[in-house]
Amino acid sequence: MSKPLVAVVGKPNVGKSTLFNKITGKKVSIVEDTAGVTRDRVYCDAEWRGRIFTLIDTGGLEINDEDSMWRHIRAQADIAVDLADVIVFVTDGKAGISSSDREVAQYLRAGAKPIVLAVNKLDVYSQEKLFDFYEFGFDEVVGVSAEQGTGIGDLLDEIVSRLPDKSEAEDEDDGLKIAVVGKPNAGKSSIVNKILGYDRVIVSDVAGTTRDAIDTAFTDSKGRKFTVIDTAGMRKKSNVDKGIEQYSVVRALGAVRRADVSVIVIDAGAGISEQDVKICGYVHDQGKPSVIVMNKWDTVEKDTRTVNVFNKNLEGELKFMDYMTPVYVSALTGQRLDKVLDLACEAHAQASRRITTGLLNDVVRDAVLAVEPPSYNGKRLKILYVTQDSVCPPTFVFFVNDTKLTHFSYRRYLENCLRRAFGFKGTPIKLVFRSRDEEDI
Repeated sequence: MSKPLVAVVGKPNVGKSTLFNKITGKKVSIVEDTAGVTRDRVYCDAEWRGRIFTLIDTGGLEINDEDSMWRHIRAQADIAVDLADVIVFVTDGKAGISSSDREVAQYLRAGAKPIVLAVNKLDVYSQEKLFDFYEFGFDEVVGVSAEQGTGIGDLLDEIVSRLPDKSEAEDEDDGLKIAVVGKPNAGKSSIVNKILGYDRVIVSDVAGTTRDAIDTAFTDSKGRKFTVIDTAGMRKKSNVDKGIEQYSVVRALGAVRRADVSVIVIDAGAGISEQDVKICGYVHDQGKPSVIVMNKWDTVEKDTRTVNVFNKNLEGELKFMDYMTPVYVSALTGQRLDKVLDLACEAHAQASRRITTGLLNDVVRDAVLAVEPPSYNGKRLKILYVTQDSVCPPTFVFFVNDTKLTHFSYRRYLENCLRRAFGFKGTPIKLVFRSRDEEDI
């Protein structure tokens, strides 16, 4: 990798996420006074004294805990530690050393990675409070207060001093950014794991297991570069608890905004719901190309008409997304999952298309000849010419005699004509109407 990786690890509720946020300078990790809040790894780039590295926040380590969720969290931390060039072991200076700290220390020493011990929550710095922590045998013990920001510079000095020699290549293009969104327990994380080929995120039958938007860069078997973003499930607002869940939804929506393509996962067994429609509407409103993934297809009883019935149902519920591309998959069996990335690339390619002005005006001229524009109070709409203003989404500017004459139904007709002529499968398109003496509408 072009940038070194630094993993922040420790037992639950010692302030790892607060420290992560302080270093990265923004709220990248969820911070809540509840043990076990950070359930998945979160990545973010950080810089100190000219060195750029990627910081990984992890779920709390409970080495000997047999609870199934803690086993999942430990597995995630295992991957982070395995990938990391430097490990920041965070402990609680107020609470002192616990048996869990000793277990984590023993676990980390077995990995033979450079380790920096950060004793957190020392709001009033006292060297004496650090003495006990030297029993772990690590070279350097740094006292910090992540909440107040004290000692962070010293900690970063220690981290940077242990990074590999500066021989990184220039930043690489992480490729197409794909946000995987949908309701809780629709199978988003299972799909991400199957695409990546390993358990990148926690998979559990408990809805809402994924709380963070997680970025993973990878290259597929065809040599294409992607960054896939697994997100927290989007619940109805009335079902979103204040604090952790609310912040997770906000970040999931943010993931859609910064992605190039959204993969919208729907539970085929449960059918499309009102919340699924709202999620699709949000992606549409953001102007993002998308792929509708009907997951758990293996659980649906099928006959020769099943796909057609599902397609008609989707068309009825998602009339505003008549450009949609559905694919029926099973994350459990891997059925048709290979098509998801192909469709995402195709949707992005369609969203990036540019149409020459001459060809565009020919198509619009034919459309006007076929169906005459509407009139109002004896005045008829005239389209003077059309040009493509931008891509992602494709945006077309119609210069007309009077924008007040552009009825919704005729706009829809013109959009359909553009789609018939140029495709734009999988992406919304935007039509803007302008006149010389009026603002855009």
